[in-house]
Amino acid sequence: MPGSGLAPPRGGGFPVKKMTAGEIMTRDVVTVPSDLPIDSVIDLLVDRSISGAPVVARDGAPIGVVSLSDLAKSGTLTDRAVDVPAYYRHYLQAKVGREDLGGLRFGASSPATAADVMTPMVFSVEETAPVQEVADAMIRGRIHRVLVTRSRAIVGIISSMDLLPLVRDM
Repeated sequence: MPGSGLAPPRGGGFPVKKMTAGEIMTRDVVTVPSDLPIDSVIDLLVDRSISGAPVVARDGAPIGVVSLSDLAKSGTLTDRAVDVPAYYRHYLQAKVGREDLGGLRFGASSPATAADVMTPMVFSVEETAPVQEVADAMIRGRIHRVLVTRSRAIVGIISSMDLLPLVRDM
């Protein structure tokens, strides 16, 4: 423990309470319809101050995830600039570079939809999954968010930011 002079047990870190995905997930999941135009996707992400969201089919089934980095890489550039908040500007600079970010523009007239630019993979865990399984899925998939499901329906979402307080409090 920090400051106590005690070393962690030999097998790694200190014991962590057995928490489940259902205990740490965000229940109010913002989803994006697959046919939502790109300009509306951008507005939704910026207005909600989130960096990504699950994309769902008409029946509500998750079919992918769309993130600011997906949008930046999509090539749907036009004349309308998006006022990206400072937090996201830093995130996008790491993904696309400072020079490219300055010219990043998405247009209301773009025919592209969320389905056109999303990452067509869904990483999910059941709500009863241990938090370690959530972290493992993020590490293996090199992703920032995992959907939490019950009988294949989305009941929550966990981002890497949701895991940081657990690490801090270990």
